[in-house]
Amino acid sequence: MEWFYPNSSAIQAIGYNGTTLAVVFHNSGRYDHYGVSESVWRRFINASSHGRYYNENIRGRY
Repeated sequence: MEWFYPNSSAIQAIGYNGTTLAVVFHNSGRYDHYGVSESVWRRFINASSHGRYYNENIRGRY
């Protein structure tokens, strides 16, 4: 799994392996999301606000 460590108050790490997106939060642990495309992963790691992108585009969708 490829890991990215954002400068985020909510998210500690973001991992991706081609289909699974792992999001590790500072306070609530790791959440795995399945069936995530590479384009979503790229937009997520390049977002100006990782927490906002997660809430608006990933949480509850995968």
